[in-house]
Amino acid sequence: MTRARGRRFWATNQGMPLVLLGLCVFFSLMTSADQFPAGAAAARQLSARIVASGRKGVVIVVREHDDDRVFAAELRARLQARAINVLATVRGEPAVVRRELSRIGAAGELVHVFACSPVTAGWNLYEPLRARFPALAGAAIIKPEPYRWPNFLKTENLLNIANQIAVIAVIAVGMTLVIITGGIDLSVGSLIALSAVVTARLIRDVAGGESAGALGMTLASAAGIAVGAASGVFSGSMVTFCRVPPFIATLGMMLVASGLAYIVSDGQSINQVPGSFVRLGRGVNTLGVPHAVVLMFVIYGAAHLVMSRLVFGRYVYAVGGNPVAARLSGVPVRRVLLKVYALCGALAGLGGVVMASQLKSGAPTYGQMYELYVIAAVVVGGTSLSGGEGHIFGTLVGAFIIAVIQNGMNLMGVESYTQKIVLGLVILGAVLADRWKRDLVR
Repeated sequence: MTRARGRRFWATNQGMPLVLLGLCVFFSLMTSADQFPAGAAAARQLSARIVASGRKGVVIVVREHDDDRVFAAELRARLQARAINVLATVRGEPAVVRRELSRIGAAGELVHVFACSPVTAGWNLYEPLRARFPALAGAAIIKPEPYRWPNFLKTENLLNIANQIAVIAVIAVGMTLVIITGGIDLSVGSLIALSAVVTARLIRDVAGGESAGALGMTLASAAGIAVGAASGVFSGSMVTFCRVPPFIATLGMMLVASGLAYIVSDGQSINQVPGSFVRLGRGVNTLGVPHAVVLMFVIYGAAHLVMSRLVFGRYVYAVGGNPVAARLSGVPVRRVLLKVYALCGALAGLGGVVMASQLKSGAPTYGQMYELYVIAAVVVGGTSLSGGEGHIFGTLVGAFIIAVIQNGMNLMGVESYTQKIVLGLVILGAVLADRWKRDLVR
């Protein structure tokens, strides 16, 4: 790739997915560690080793844990299918296991193998028992063999990254549109809190509290989203009709929304909501993907279609590129700005509903500093703070870059203060890259 082509490559933001990929590779290398198989996978490995060893009398030792129960049941079935005598399956804490193994040792039946999970194999109760009971003296402790794999690339960690970034990523869609028009919205963090407490209070006081049904929760959630949209309309009106700078208008709305959140909730957390309310924030589909992540991708798909295929999307870019020229070309600039701020507020309201679902409560402290993370995701994703330029899927990549950096540093044990420094440097780097890009394309 020539120097000119390389500059064009990065100037069009096509390099951001490579940055994300590079971060994933880096954190994968830095978090590589010994991993132990669990559940059925551990049972398959251990049964093959026991059969190959030729040992017959087996006692399975596990905890009262879901994975351990699956491991014990699968291992027992596999060993019995190969005519291996499973004397007993012992479950519980060390004191319970010690008592049961003492009973087996006192019975005098010869034990050749303690088949253990990685945790139970580390308990220091086997040596005293082998010294005390001749029937246990020759028993070997066998556990699943470890393998090297990055903690970062564990399935549960990757899903956790996506689930944790869902609220920020959803709100970042609206923020992308606002920044493309040349504005900014500082109120989204406070709108998360306001929407969450409105939703939770309506569920508690109107829909029936902990016995609320699906319809009541849906209407309460819709009200929370509507509050966010109404706040966005107010901010947009201040910007369009009163000509207040977006920074000042949304800064004022940030304080107003925060105060309203405390008034609505009486300064307390509202947690009298039914258990089924967590399905949106914590539930998973049949493939194991969290519902919040599915919602996030649906919103990004819809936003991409709007911005790339519909007239409204072209209007948004036109307003951000040159509002005077857009107005002279027949673009309804004020209407576009009102819709953009209303949409940003509605998505912030949706983010508040998702967060309330994740935490099964509403509190006025939700969403603190979220406006900064949302703006960071948009800027890192390549949207220009000068307006007129940006891409929806670039914002999604930016959100994941922020999430991957934070998650990777957590796995590496980096303290929170250092993480803030790194995140700040990432934002500054993204802004400098935007300036560099504009200089290249001139």
